[in-house]
Amino acid sequence: MTDVFWRAHQDLPREAPGSEATTQLLLQLAGPLPPRPTVLDVGSGTGPATVLLARLTGGHVTAVDRHEPFLAAVADRAKAANVHVETLAASMDALPVEPGSIDLLWSEGAAYVMGFDAALAAWRPLLTPSGVVVLTECEWSTPEPAPGARAFWDAGYPAMRTTAGNVAAIEQAGWSIRAVYALPDSDWDNYYGPLAARIEQLRAEGVPDDELAAVREEIDVRERHGPDYGYTAYVLRPRP
Repeated sequence: MTDVFWRAHQDLPREAPGSEATTQLLLQLAGPLPPRPTVLDVGSGTGPATVLLARLTGGHVTAVDRHEPFLAAVADRAKAANVHVETLAASMDALPVEPGSIDLLWSEGAAYVMGFDAALAAWRPLLTPSGVVVLTECEWSTPEPAPGARAFWDAGYPAMRTTAGNVAAIEQAGWSIRAVYALPDSDWDNYYGPLAARIEQLRAEGVPDDELAAVREEIDVRERHGPDYGYTAYVLRPRP
């Protein structure tokens, strides 16, 4: 990641498509949790979901991310919201978490770092017997995406699949699907709107356009090829 990338993403409200309404809906779809659940938000970013989960569940909530400034932002959000959230600087593929200890494992727009299948395999042992995973994953909306969309995503996530492909992989891996939910376009706006504004701010501060183009590319691809892909949320429980 370049210095310009981190400057563009510093203190953004969120680091992936989503919204408070979507978080609330997915939490409802997750079903009953213990009175004070143990919650792990993996790849928390700046914590928009983390803090809301702490408020809604009243549980022991931990935000996990490798980027220390994001974790500092989570702590600031939690303090402002008057809720307690712990932060943990760790890689999502080597979580220092006791097996069988997590009631709710949450991950918005981050599982791709490991790969969808690898994430589900690595996170399953962390769950309590009644534990649940909620994650969002970018997926193709068509089996034949436009070349421009395919080139962009293949460069960073060549393993991206359609919803049907991920559903088949989930079932084969021994998970029970409680819900599948396609995030609305407004959830993308919540991410890209502030990012586009930050890019314009950096341009006004004199950052060259060629350096900003790489940060802007994902927004441009979305504007041109949005119907070809989207984020889907999954609510999963391991089958016995």
